[in-house]
Amino acid sequence: MTKTEQESERSIAQWVTFSVASIILAIIVSLVGYTWLNEKNQPPILSVTKKETIREIDRQFYVPFEVVNSGGDTAESVQIMAELLINGKVTETGEQQIDFLSSGESEEGAFIFSHNPRQGQLNLRVGSYKLP
Repeated sequence: MTKTEQESERSIAQWVTFSVASIILAIIVSLVGYTWLNEKNQPPILSVTKKETIREIDRQFYVPFEVVNSGGDTAESVQIMAELLINGKVTETGEQQIDFLSSGESEEGAFIFSHNPRQGQLNLRVGSYKLP
C-alpha cells in the first residue's frame, strides 16, 4: 500500500465515524426540541375518582380511588380527603397523603370505613398539594 491509499482509508473511517456521531447528535437535539415544544406549561391539575367496587372485609368497607395529575407540573404532598354523609350528617372522614405525582401520572389507594358507604353519600376531593 502506498501512503495515499492509507490516508484515504483513514479518511473513509473518519467520515463514517463523523457521520454516525452527527446522526446521534441530531437525534439528541431533535428529542430535546420535541420535549421543549410539547411541554405543558401549566400547574398540576389533580382529579380524584372513586372506583365502583367497594369491598367488605371484617365489617370494614374498602373504597378504592384513583388520583390523576393531568397538568404540566409535578405535585408533592397531595392530600386526598373523603367524607361519608349518612342522613345528612358527617359520619366518618378519611385522609390520604400521596408523596409525589408527576405530570400524567396516576396513583391508586383506598379509604376504609366502618359504616357502609352505599347507605349514604361519599364525597372525595383533593384537599391540597405543594410544588417541589
